[in-house]
Amino acid sequence: MPTPLGFTVRATRSYWELIVTHKHPVMRDRLAEVKLTLRGPCEIRRSRSDPTVHLFYRSDRPGRWTGVVAKRLDGEGFLVATYPADAIKEGERLWTK
Repeated sequence: MPTPLGFTVRATRSYWELIVTHKHPVMRDRLAEVKLTLRGPCEIRRSRSDPTVHLFYRSDRPGRWTGVVAKRLDGEGFLVATYPADAIKEGERLWTK
């Protein structure tokens, strides 16, 4: 999935299943929202602990967000996690809508 930062984020079907089965089952039926969040986020931040990790946020409704975590390494983007969030995490703001 292309992002406003100029890199594409990808995930294998098996990794998506790992996320929605073990890490965040609440995201199982939200693949379309994850794609929307990567393509058109409200805000993108860089992780405070790992500069190669980017946090994408898209508002679902007031005070609720879809969060998508992606790692960018050597120009390639990889999905790390996705989850519902009630706040945007701290980190360097890279992009806003």
